[in-house]
Formats: sequence, C-alpha cells, structure tokens
Amino acid sequence: MIKRMVLYIGNPENSRQLKRIGYVMLLITVVADFFVERHHAHYIWDKIPGWGAFYGFVSCVVIILVSKFIGHQGGIMKKEDYYD
Repeated sequence: MIKRMVLYIGNPENSRQLKRIGYVMLLITVVADFFVERHHAHYIWDKIPGWGAFYGFVSCVVIILVSKFIGHQGGIMKKEDYYD
C-alpha cells in the first residue's frame, strides 16, 4: 500500500490533483479555525482566525529560503563532479 501511495505522489500526471487536495486541506484548516473558541489567547495575534496556518506557512517558506541561501552562498553545497 505504501508503494502505491509513493508511486501515486511521485507521478507527475497527478500533480494537478494533489495541488487541489492541498489547497482544499488548507482552506478547511483556515475555515475550521473560525469555529475555535479563543478564551485563553495570551497574545493579540492568537485571536486572529487563520493565524496558525498563515504563521506555519510563512515559517516553512522562510526555513526553505534560509536553507537554500546557506547551502548555495555558504559553500555547503558542492558541484556534482566535486570528487572527480
């Protein structure tokens, strides 16, 4: 079963459907956040519906960009023929 899932996700023909599923899941997360009670919010931004999804998305993008910058500009990545 795992093999079938990996082959399905890795197949470029399914990318459009997988993107739609991802967008629907994100939309459901944001819409569901409007129904959560916020009695114990410690900070003002904790009361904003959808803040957790937005903050998580932005955090992931920042982590990816910083990692790519460190890899390419910091000299961590080497060319493919480095050992040749």
